[in-house]
Amino acid sequence: MAIDYEKLMALAIPDVRQTYTARDTMLYALGVGLGHDPTDREQLRFVYEKALCALPTMAVVLASPGSWIRNLDTGIDYVKVVHGEQGLVLHRPLPVEGTLVTRTRVVDVIDKGAGKGAVVVSERELTDAVTGERIASITQSTFCRGDGGFGGPARPTPAPHKVPERAPDVVCELKTNPNAALVYRLSGDYNPLHSDPDVAAKAGFPQPILHGLATYGVTGHAILKSVCGYDPARLRAISARFTAPVFPGETFAVSIWQDGPVVSFETRSVERGVVAIGNGRAEIA
Repeated sequence: MAIDYEKLMALAIPDVRQTYTARDTMLYALGVGLGHDPTDREQLRFVYEKALCALPTMAVVLASPGSWIRNLDTGIDYVKVVHGEQGLVLHRPLPVEGTLVTRTRVVDVIDKGAGKGAVVVSERELTDAVTGERIASITQSTFCRGDGGFGGPARPTPAPHKVPERAPDVVCELKTNPNAALVYRLSGDYNPLHSDPDVAAKAGFPQPILHGLATYGVTGHAILKSVCGYDPARLRAISARFTAPVFPGETFAVSIWQDGPVVSFETRSVERGVVAIGNGRAEIA
């Protein structure tokens, strides 16, 4: 079975409705490392109900359509898909609780050629179920390693954002907990690759790896801390490319370059020196 371009572009992905609570908001923040220092009053605002705030990056896990590539008739070889890029634009600060609806659609499919894979770009709009107000726009690029050469458009993928060549303006180091993936998965991603040592071993890893979107959340925390003064309303957009897996317990060094309202960033594992997230770009109010 192969990708049918027209069929995939017209794919009807079911809407998702989710009611979340302040407890879910605190659990997500704990999963990406907030509260690591329980005496840090700035971090407590995201993990303690007193004057609670929601982390902007939590938007990417709310009302998620799940594994629609696997569950629907897409023609994609799900075993060989890789999460390539993630983007988030916030139209207003994320509420600490509420009911949201997500509408997801495929917006682009790029055929990189036989043996070179394909790229599927999806977009979802997150809206308030009561008022209809837009909360966030979320984009995701999925690299389908086994699906190139299906006869679709062969145009090049958009060039990634380039970080400046100068030394970073700030480097924020954040230590993750060894059980970070076990906590983060409770926000909705139960893939055993992140929790079961036997599954991780079959995939070629010495231990379960951290979710890519957990690394994305830790990176968002670093930006919030370093250039937003822990004010979530100031983080308007954040996008990045996933480049290498990392493990719970590692320390992330987030290099940050600020040019007015545009922030470039890169996330590296201190212990192993690998870049986990590259070509990062954020917009700050």
